Amino acid sequence: MAELKITKDNFDKEVLESSIPVLIDFWAPWCGPCRMLAPTIEALAEELDGKVKVGKVNVDDDGELAAKFGIASIPTVVVMKNGKTTAKSVGLVPKAKLLELLDK
Repeated sequence: MAELKITKDNFDKEVLESSIPVLIDFWAPWCGPCRMLAPTIEALAEELDGKVKVGKVNVDDDGELAAKFGIASIPTVVVMKNGKTTAKSVGLVPKAKLLELLDK
């Protein structure tokens, strides 16, 4: 399953009501490091399909969601479990670091 586009309209259903952990990538098309992180996010979406939901929030399109999470710089990856933020990572990080966030 490819990563999911998360917007303020589907946030509650896809994230808050999710029965599995959700990894959210806050990004923008003009952000170089975001584009560099994209293949890693896509790989995680494939590898963890069914175990973790992987979504992306375009901060330009959904500034409201970015503000809600206090996103000051991108890329920022947030992990949520049972509707609560359990881990957060800012900047371009290796896949191992993202997997580590999911274990918290």
